Amino acid sequence: MDGPRPTVALFAKYPRAGAVKTRLAPALGEDGAAELHRWLVERTLATVRASGLDHVLYASGAPLADFAQWLGDEVPLAEQGEGDLGARLARVPAPAILLGADIPDLTADHLRAAAAALAEAPVAIGPAEDGGYYLLAFREPAAFLFEEMEWGVASVRAETERRLAERSIGWRSLPMLADCDRPEDLARWPELRA
Repeated sequence: MDGPRPTVALFAKYPRAGAVKTRLAPALGEDGAAELHRWLVERTLATVRASGLDHVLYASGAPLADFAQWLGDEVPLAEQGEGDLGARLARVPAPAILLGADIPDLTADHLRAAAAALAEAPVAIGPAEDGGYYLLAFREPAAFLFEEMEWGVASVRAETERRLAERSIGWRSLPMLADCDRPEDLARWPELRA
């Protein structure tokens, strides 16, 4: 890829009971949902490290010192800052690969494929089965993809693609994956209930 390699921006909340994975609490309880979130963040961080790409964990829900105590001093950390999800995503400098921590099947190869896709197109999208995306990579700043977006609905990916097409910006699609957000999602990964 010509130019600088993208940095993986992993967005993660602190695993506090009652504040994370709240849609899974009916199945797992608040403590169980927080423990699942903790495991998913740790697993995703290990996957990001295995990719060999530079990375920064964008934190929310606790001071950075708490994240350092949890994940180790060697993990590069940044504050997500204020505002809705779109405002927080828009602050990540390009080139970047935006990533959440709730994709149990994510591999280092998915991340390397996203970086490689940016050699062919300005944007790469990792589509999620629920109509959103688990990953969004971009070579240049793309704040227009995040402004006034309705998050958490099945039309997020379609709206993202519409905005790109409107500006004649090409993109590459990566393999589709599923995220773990709702109690019914747990059936796909029984090991997550252990």
